[in-house]
Amino acid sequence: MASPQNKRRAIAIVIALVVTAPLKAQTGGQNASTATTSAKDQARDGYVGDDACLRCHADAVASFHKTTHYLTSSEPSETSILGKFTSGNNTLKTANPGLYYRMDESRSDKGKPSFSVTAVEGDAPDTTSETEPIDVVIGSGEKGQTYLYWKGDRLFELPVSYWASLGWVNSPGYRDGYSDFDRAIIPRCLECHATYFKSQPPPFNRFDPVGYSLGIQCEVCHGPGREHVALEASKLARRPTSGTVPGSTSGILNPARFSRERQMDLCAWCHAGLGWSLQPAFSYRPGDELDKFIDLPPPGRYAPPDVHGNQVGLLEQSACYRSSNMTCLTCHDVHGTQHDVDYFSRKCLTCHKPHSATFSKPSHPATSNCVHCHMPRQHTNMIVFNSEGKRMTPEMRSHWIKIYPDIQASVANR
Repeated sequence: MASPQNKRRAIAIVIALVVTAPLKAQTGGQNASTATTSAKDQARDGYVGDDACLRCHADAVASFHKTTHYLTSSEPSETSILGKFTSGNNTLKTANPGLYYRMDESRSDKGKPSFSVTAVEGDAPDTTSETEPIDVVIGSGEKGQTYLYWKGDRLFELPVSYWASLGWVNSPGYRDGYSDFDRAIIPRCLECHATYFKSQPPPFNRFDPVGYSLGIQCEVCHGPGREHVALEASKLARRPTSGTVPGSTSGILNPARFSRERQMDLCAWCHAGLGWSLQPAFSYRPGDELDKFIDLPPPGRYAPPDVHGNQVGLLEQSACYRSSNMTCLTCHDVHGTQHDVDYFSRKCLTCHKPHSATFSKPSHPATSNCVHCHMPRQHTNMIVFNSEGKRMTPEMRSHWIKIYPDIQASVANR
């Protein structure tokens, strides 16, 4: 029998489809408004939401709202759900010939769309069915999406997900060919896929259906902004010149000014694995020592490369990291989409200059794609789903920067 810890880990992994560092521009998916939640959803004291940032930081907010961080969860809409609901494109067959899923879109009298997943079991006309709504979208769709539904004040994963290259697929963690809607969502999952969910008393998947805020918003990394907004508004009120934007960062946190350890803690919060919570979800704040809130065991030597597994841990094993002061922010600009391998290669070449002692060898060409060889994409066993009876695992970019012999041999033989 699986241990309680393994069960919790399996439950947490089921929504791990997309939260990666934003390396790719959003295409054909959500627009910037779909992840935004209203002011009433800012349930925590001191938090004001991204709309409050727009007055002074409109460009930064607009750019950030295109990233996969911001779009990692949203309300369901025609733009946020990437799966198709048209006839012939809205069904998913399973390994069981007597079971299939149908995805439907309907509209209210006022024209508001709603979306659902129905499991149809048996042979016509003697079929049974279960239908549940799509209430929360998890994932930008860059790689895929998983969907959640409310049952009262409890959150569950739906058994059908979307994969960008395949369409509708069985959700990770669900057994193919069995009708099941009962995989519960734990707070630690939501901690990395949303800005805030207010937990209720047990069972562990009970949340306030109103007191939540989707997407990874500005205050996740900058801390609560109410004091900052009030201070800056006061300065503007005393400064009548139109269009003047104060330069002060009073009352707000800037992760770029954190120590190396606290910068890495902030990224490790979600990019170093599930870990074991030591404090209630959403209690960690930027600048805190993460190990007081989450126990994150170090990755093993052959740990799988996975954004939910150990990307920060893998980076910290790299010689590049150990011999420098680099952090995640050395290469990643979280305020914009990043997909250009030339950009990352230029980052590499700032330290590994050709014809210098830090370059591997004189015969090594200075290419525009260092990451292809030294941070290759590798399959992960942390996310597994079934498509047409086949076991599928996505590829993730390894952050263990090193020489990979198989790739080195492949390049040498070209």
